[in-house]
Amino acid sequence: MTSIGILGAGRVGTNLAAKLSAAGHQVTVGGRASEGTAARAAGVAPRIAFADQRTTARSADIVINATPGDSSLDRLTDLRAELAGKILIDVSNATRDADDGLPDALCYPGGSLAEKLQAALPDTHVVKTLNTMLFMVMTAPETLATPPTVYVSGDDENAKRTVTGLLSDLGWQPAWIEDLGDISTARATEAMILIVPHVLRRHGFEPFAVSLSR
Repeated sequence: MTSIGILGAGRVGTNLAAKLSAAGHQVTVGGRASEGTAARAAGVAPRIAFADQRTTARSADIVINATPGDSSLDRLTDLRAELAGKILIDVSNATRDADDGLPDALCYPGGSLAEKLQAALPDTHVVKTLNTMLFMVMTAPETLATPPTVYVSGDDENAKRTVTGLLSDLGWQPAWIEDLGDISTARATEAMILIVPHVLRRHGFEPFAVSLSR
């Protein structure tokens, strides 16, 4: 059992929390008190704890960033002391929204949120993953007709191995996990978000992932 803190109590955070808790991990979701109440009302497992984000980051062994990507850098930089020595799994995409609320432009063109986080948090092992699919696919990859791909980027090999183990708990088979290399490779997977709004406008909010076929 691993102590996992999830920053962000929206659909992504609570979806990950439910699956990781069911896999036997001790999970705390960090957000506002009202978000915790709403999540419980929506049926999130009662054994999942809720706390503020600073407490969540401080108490967990592994932290998942599921906060809005356009504000993640400021939020997490403020938690530098709490995140020191820990693995930070970044699943967010830093974008600016179009008028219809869908992603429109990258906040860090030519770079990535993951790289910015690693530079701002030098004592933390940042691993980028799970950001190239709709949130429901993160915890149920087997539901897609075609085997999906989940990409992994990070500078620390031990941290990536740990994250790969958590991906297995979420239902990802080894053949579906693609280690791209160091954290700079996250700029490629973060840029994949640019295809998402076009797919959603044509097909609606149906589960899909941006995958690699061989």
